[in-house]
Amino acid sequence: MRAESGQASVETVAVVPLVLLAAAVAWQLVLAGNTLWLSANAARAAARADLVGQSAERAARSALPRSLERDLSVRRLERGGVRVSVRLPLLVRSWQSPVEVSATTSLGDRR
Repeated sequence: MRAESGQASVETVAVVPLVLLAAAVAWQLVLAGNTLWLSANAARAAARADLVGQSAERAARSALPRSLERDLSVRRLERGGVRVSVRLPLLVRSWQSPVEVSATTSLGDRR
């Protein structure tokens, strides 16, 4: 019985890094989903602005939080519509993500 008294502590210390890693991966997935949602919303705002002759980039910027505005790219498509691309944020803000997410929206012909 005496030899097993410290076993629970050793097991806990061994499992804590795995739990922290799983939490970090889960939070990164939440960030990715939120970025996809926000880029789709920005694309819709940009398409609305483009449809009425306003600046699509300004509309997309106004629909995004400042943390995503830095790497924003807005393109008008030849077949109509707007594509908004943003860089996926990472859990560690000082690192640069190699992944870019895009959303494309078309609301009809421009007048």
